[in-house]
Amino acid sequence: LPLTAVIAGFVTLGLAITSDDGVVEDDYYRRGKEINLVLARDRAAASRGLEGRVELDDAQHQLLIRLSARDPAAIADNVELKFLHATRAGVDKILILARQSDGSYRAPLPELAQGHWNVQLAAQDWRLVGSLRIPKEHGLDLRPSLP
Repeated sequence: LPLTAVIAGFVTLGLAITSDDGVVEDDYYRRGKEINLVLARDRAAASRGLEGRVELDDAQHQLLIRLSARDPAAIADNVELKFLHATRAGVDKILILARQSDGSYRAPLPELAQGHWNVQLAAQDWRLVGSLRIPKEHGLDLRPSLP
C-alpha cells in the first residue's frame, strides 16, 4: 500500500510538470492594458455618437455599411470590418473598406458559414460591435460595446 502511494505520487508529479492547463496568462499586465485600450475605443465611439448599419445583400453579393455620428469628421476614411465566428476561429473574415463618395462603405460579400457571428467595425480610435446569425439575418446594427 505505501509503495502504491509513492508510485501514484510520482505519476501525479509527472502529469503536473508535463501538462499545460492554459489558465494563467503569461503577460497578464500587457493583456490588461490591451483590454483598457479596447474599452477606450468603445467609449470614444459612444462619446462621438457613432452608430452603424451593415446590410448583407445575397442577391447582389454585396456588403453595405452606413455610419452616422454627431460629428461627421469622426467617420473614418478607412475602416476594418471583422466577422468573428462564435465557435470556429478558422473561418473568421477581416475586410478593409474605404469610404465611397456617398459616405457608405461597400465590398463584395464574403462567404460566411452558418452560425452565430460577432461583428466588429473599427477605425484607429473607435470601435462598434454587433452580432448576426447566418443564414437567418441579413443585416445588423452596430453600436459601441459598453457595460
